[in-house]
Amino acid sequence: MKDSHAKILDCTIRDGGLVNNWDFSVEFVRDLYASLNAAGVDYMEIGYKNSPKLLKGADAGPWRFLDESFLRDVIPQKGNTKLSALVDIGRVDENDILPRSESLLDMIRVACYIKDVDKALDLVYKFHGYGYETTLNIMALSHVMENDLLDAFVEIAKSPVDVVYVVDSYGSLDHRDIEYLVTKFQRHLPGKQLGIHAHNNMQLAFSNTIAAAERGVQFLDASVFGMGRAAGNCNTELLVSYLKNPKYELRPILEVIERRMIPLREKVEWGYIVPYMLTGMLNEHPRVAMALRASEDKDKYAEFYDRLTSPETVPSARGD
Repeated sequence: MKDSHAKILDCTIRDGGLVNNWDFSVEFVRDLYASLNAAGVDYMEIGYKNSPKLLKGADAGPWRFLDESFLRDVIPQKGNTKLSALVDIGRVDENDILPRSESLLDMIRVACYIKDVDKALDLVYKFHGYGYETTLNIMALSHVMENDLLDAFVEIAKSPVDVVYVVDSYGSLDHRDIEYLVTKFQRHLPGKQLGIHAHNNMQLAFSNTIAAAERGVQFLDASVFGMGRAAGNCNTELLVSYLKNPKYELRPILEVIERRMIPLREKVEWGYIVPYMLTGMLNEHPRVAMALRASEDKDKYAEFYDRLTSPETVPSARGD
């Protein structure tokens, strides 16, 4: 498959940080950036641009609260791979965001739930005015009501946002769902580029990403070795090899997997396992499966399934 329109956005540090509390060394991130740049990957999401003042007690690595001076120490020489950061509604201090001309960041992505699209677009307007490329990532689309999405489209279409994402937060969608959503987004947002962010709960992140790309979606989220929250994301190395674009080179990704990801995988867990499959199958947030994996009962899959599907406990498994 050759999709020359497609761009890969690697979110290993940002989404993968949900696995290890953003406890990456500077050397790790610097090495990953150099490898992605050598591989021709278009964007690297280097973390969150949230404020520690607005996340009280958040004991996390610096990639959770990116600081510009720190970032310049990490990436002393920027290559062709652009840098992005993600912000959450209510967790970003707008005063922490410099104009793009003064920042190493090229793109700021705004994540929100459907109820906060108006607040997200307020940030989009501000960051667009600062000169950044912008995206809007509406999370948990599999729980969004049709009329709410259509109402949101009206405001999104009028905004200056560059890219709007189809986000499969729970890894519960298949290629038919992706095709349906992409078609709907394209019909209601004809002037916008689209992106796809897929989770791998049912081992469909790669196929869903490819299904989106085949229908013209331009921005494809991925992570090296699939590192991301719970079941993880679409693998960067799969996209680099599959898209058959001559600008991409697989070998640097394989090398950084050897150097960095395999040793890290021995310390922390991510990727497809049965509890994450079950939450994906049931269209649930993986937090209950993550709690199971942190307990002594982590491999009691049948018991976990019974608990998730019991009428008494299903509501407690829901949530965003």
